[in-house]
This record gives sequence, C-alpha cells and structure tokens, in this order.
Amino acid sequence: MDLGLKGKKAIVTGSTKGIGRRIVDLLADEGCDVGICSRDAEEVEAAVAELKKKGVNAVGGEVNVRDGDAYKAWLETTAEQLGGCDIFIPNVSAGGGMDSEKNWWKNFEIDVLGTVRGVETLMPHLEKSDAASVVVISSTNAVEFFVGPMAYNAMKAALLNYAKQLSQFVAAKNIRVNSITPGPVYFEGGAWEMIEGTMPDFYKATLKQIPSRRMGSPEEIARVTVFVASPAASVLQGANVVADNGFTKRVQY
Repeated sequence: MDLGLKGKKAIVTGSTKGIGRRIVDLLADEGCDVGICSRDAEEVEAAVAELKKKGVNAVGGEVNVRDGDAYKAWLETTAEQLGGCDIFIPNVSAGGGMDSEKNWWKNFEIDVLGTVRGVETLMPHLEKSDAASVVVISSTNAVEFFVGPMAYNAMKAALLNYAKQLSQFVAAKNIRVNSITPGPVYFEGGAWEMIEGTMPDFYKATLKQIPSRRMGSPEEIARVTVFVASPAASVLQGANVVADNGFTKRVQY
C-alpha cells in the first residue's frame, strides 16, 4: 500500500533513539524528508547521516524542548530547511516518576508544552500543506490506573484531551490531529529494560497483564504512527489509536 508520504516533510521531536528514531526511519523509507532533534548533538549528527543514506533530506539540531524560545526557533529553522512541514509528531517525553513536585513541572513543560508550542509554531506551515497531520504520542498510563498518581499519567491524559479538541478546531483547515497510545514498549536503553533489571517483580507482573506475554517494540509503534500520520489514513480525525498488545482491559467504544 502506498502511504502517500513521498516528498512530504515531517518534524519529529526526541527522534535519535527508541520509538522516535524508528518513526523517522520509517518516514524516510517512505520517501519523506525529516527534521529531528535531541539534547545530544553527537546523536543528532549520527542519525542525520544515517537518514540521508536513504535518499531523503534530513536535518537535525540539538535542542532542549523545555527551553521554549530555543525550541520554537529550532522548529522554525527546521521547517525552513525542509521547505515546509506536512507532519508534526511531538514524541519527546519526560517519562515517569513520583519523587517530587519537579516531575509535574518537567512533564508539563516537556510533554504538554512541547506539544502545544510545537503545534502553534508550525501551524502556519501545516495550513499550507495539502496533507497536514499532527500525531500526538500518549500512553496507556493515561487511560487506566497504573502504579499511582504520577505526573506522566496525568499529562499524557491531558494530551489526549488537547488532541481531540485540536482536531475539531483545525479540521476545516484540512489538518488532521490524532493520538497514538502505546502500551509497554521494550527496547535496549529504554525504561522497561531498566525496570526489568531494577524491579524484576514489577516487570514480571506487568508482563503478565499482557495476553501475549510480550511488550511492544519501537518498530511496531512506529508502523502504527507512520500510517496514522500518512495520507493513507485520511479518514482518521480526532482518533486515539491504542497500540498495546491488549494491555488495557477497557472496551474501546
């Protein structure tokens, strides 16, 4: 199936490893030009070099999403370098934690404001696109109880609400907005690998809640995300696609 991504321009935050990296890899495989970022300049440089080998235009920058001015400047520069922006995927996240109030500020600034600032900054470019798409990355932590009242859970839930509201607001401008809600995802260097080593009982208990007894992979989440972002999913507007291997137990009405 042709996803219709060839020649499109995509900006993906937090995209040098994990799910974000697989998203930009798959976008590039489909002929999409990509803009990436990370706080690690060496990782960005290496990723851009690999992406260019796929025959697409790839640009990247070192940026801390918490620095609003620097982040917005990077987005503008990246859109200019790509020649526009058809797809925006705010993938970067502060992750979980319950140790102090600082987690609430960190998750708000990175997960929520990172998404909102990105959308507002790139909106003029998205409005010019004939296939504009925003894909927000949430989490199953947002839709069912998980561990406790973490900032991560609450902010990921806020993103689902924001994405739905935004989808209705911009639909008349031919801009699609949807969400992806991954369940536990395991990869080298990721949170679940760390949990497996430091909290094995918790890891095993979580695994038992998944009917297939396996966690998802960055590749699997990236495939879903890229499809939803693509013109091939043109009928999706305001949808929340739960990609969790059956981890959540609610009926998705």
